[in-house]
Amino acid sequence: MNHAKNYITFFENLNKESPRGDYLQFFDESSYFEDPFQKVRGIDKIYNIFEDMYAKLYNPRFTIQECISNENISYIKWNFTYQMDETSSENSFVGLSRVEFNDEGKVLEHVDFWDAGANVYERIPFLGTIIRLIKRKLHA
Repeated sequence: MNHAKNYITFFENLNKESPRGDYLQFFDESSYFEDPFQKVRGIDKIYNIFEDMYAKLYNPRFTIQECISNENISYIKWNFTYQMDETSSENSFVGLSRVEFNDEGKVLEHVDFWDAGANVYERIPFLGTIIRLIKRKLHA
């Protein structure tokens, strides 16, 4: 559980000024990261994902809501809050990460689970309308 606590602290304090060295505490060349948009391996690619997030979004941040651990595997429930730019309204959504650590506390695998349809695609003007119509048709 100690690995998870340290990782949670890292994510809750992560910001656009966080240096690559902070990431090296948890990721190396064998670390695997996956979310609904990408599957990458290695510290440089993982670091680039977060750098890109900070370049595209205004004030993105993670707040950890819950963590359950068993040996070297943790399930971390989080809330992600962001704005598209400084003047836009704040958005947020909940996700879950399954994180597997090695004995030294490095991430072997970090896989995110969250609803990309509701949290991204439905917010795109024309595409969102189509997706919402499809969802209504499929709803029991």
